[in-house]
Amino acid sequence: MTGLLLLLALQVPQLPDSSGWGVHVLATARAPDSSIWIGTYGEGIFVLRKGAADWERIRSSNDTAAQSISWDFVHAFAFGARGQVWYGTVGNGWGLSTDNGKTWKNWEFRQLGPEWQYVAPNGIGINGDTVYIATADGIKVTWDDGATWSVITDSIGATTTHDPVIGTIRSQYVNALSVGPGSNLWIGYLPGIAHSPDGGREWHEGFAPPPCAQPPCANRARSFNVDANGRFWINTEQGLYRFERRFDGWATPDSVPCRTGKPCRGGARIGDSQPLPFGTPVGAAAGASTPRHTWFRRPIALTDQPYIDQTYRFGSTMGGNFQPHQGVEFNNPDGTPVHAIGDGVIVHSGPAEQGALTVAIKHDRTLTADGKSLYLFSVYYHNTKLLKQVGQRVRAGDVIALVGNTGRATNDHLHLEVHASPFDSTRLIVDPDVRYPPYNTNPELWIEPLPGTGMIAGQVWDSAGKPVYQARIYGLVKPEPRETPFSFIETYGPRNHSDPVYHEHFGIADVPPGRYVLGVAIGGKRVYRQVKVEAGKLTWVEFRPNTQ
Repeated sequence: MTGLLLLLALQVPQLPDSSGWGVHVLATARAPDSSIWIGTYGEGIFVLRKGAADWERIRSSNDTAAQSISWDFVHAFAFGARGQVWYGTVGNGWGLSTDNGKTWKNWEFRQLGPEWQYVAPNGIGINGDTVYIATADGIKVTWDDGATWSVITDSIGATTTHDPVIGTIRSQYVNALSVGPGSNLWIGYLPGIAHSPDGGREWHEGFAPPPCAQPPCANRARSFNVDANGRFWINTEQGLYRFERRFDGWATPDSVPCRTGKPCRGGARIGDSQPLPFGTPVGAAAGASTPRHTWFRRPIALTDQPYIDQTYRFGSTMGGNFQPHQGVEFNNPDGTPVHAIGDGVIVHSGPAEQGALTVAIKHDRTLTADGKSLYLFSVYYHNTKLLKQVGQRVRAGDVIALVGNTGRATNDHLHLEVHASPFDSTRLIVDPDVRYPPYNTNPELWIEPLPGTGMIAGQVWDSAGKPVYQARIYGLVKPEPRETPFSFIETYGPRNHSDPVYHEHFGIADVPPGRYVLGVAIGGKRVYRQVKVEAGKLTWVEFRPNTQ
């Protein structure tokens, strides 16, 4: 939203819109030469040069000779004193141009390996010739435009990196970075906030995060700012806070106006994210109701990084870039505890697909649907260490493994699957030779949503009464997690399975309560529906052409 407001204030030409649903802006920056740089979700970079009437577009290319950017999901920019342009991506590293965007040198999976892929939003900072790139695996530092790199990371990351470690922080998962005067650095990371007075070598880590509205949780810093009076402000997941030592930490600046124009209350919250309706709503809003089968617990604690990666949800192809996803991802640093989502027995503990260290649980619960009794399993992939053996009983919340990136992974994360099978067969659940398991379903419809949020599920039908595969449903607002931003719901393809109770074509959890206008194109015609989301409930919605 900040980027959009800046564009409106500058009165620049409208961005080219190839989808017809608008351009999702992730980053906005003004270069020293007054050109405007825009990073987008899946549309690459747009540049408005000084004096130009139209936007120039920079996109990724499979042709390595093209020297293009590495990825079209861009949410960070920084500009050096000698004309350097740096950019960072959601999931494929970063790059540098020394000729104002004509050609690029990139650091992506081929150069970085299975870490460092996720740059923090606006997470590139420059101080003289020193460039800091904050990621989910720590901070990369260069003094020579990337000819050599050093690292700031945690104790686990320090044992795996090949680059010199110049500083150690409590957690490698960095959400925000600010480069201050002199050699001062501020970062927001999972444990809270840390400061370095000497460019990242020594760290002061006694700064707790701002308080949560409903503990247990973690109110993570997302950006830092210093106002004209020298006061230090931090934008967090839950609003805006001012840090002052005389308040023993976090002040409650009631004089700060909320979006309603009234003073903020409760720890300087600037107001909850509000739905942004668009298009023309059709009919009454679809209401919310109690979910039709029992939720399991979440596999990652609320005080770690509990958000589901929104760029690659169940059934998603990330806009056609990947294979249909068979589970959901929880991006977390190496070594984060993985918790059992329910009571049951360990039925697999060891390598699975491409060597991923994997643990599977057969749960005590069963489900009856469509006249069948179904066994329920949960599977946890890519761990760095397994803590339970086959045959052991576990209870919901027990720590069963530690997050890693073993197997076919491009960063440290947990991949979670939930299966509802008519057969009591572990081989049908975990088979290293099977890329698309036969009975897995959308985990977002099984695990409890984040506190204070709800769920949406539904169907999209064409005029012949057939499901519309990989349709994009626009209009939903999800402010977190910002490092893997949400843009649209994607319906399942033929490689994914609906829930045996709902028979849905899409499902999404952790949705902020409110009213939304959702829109999808069916056979070239736009269809809109208005929905109401309530905390702890599921809203069902159907899209059909020619239905008013």
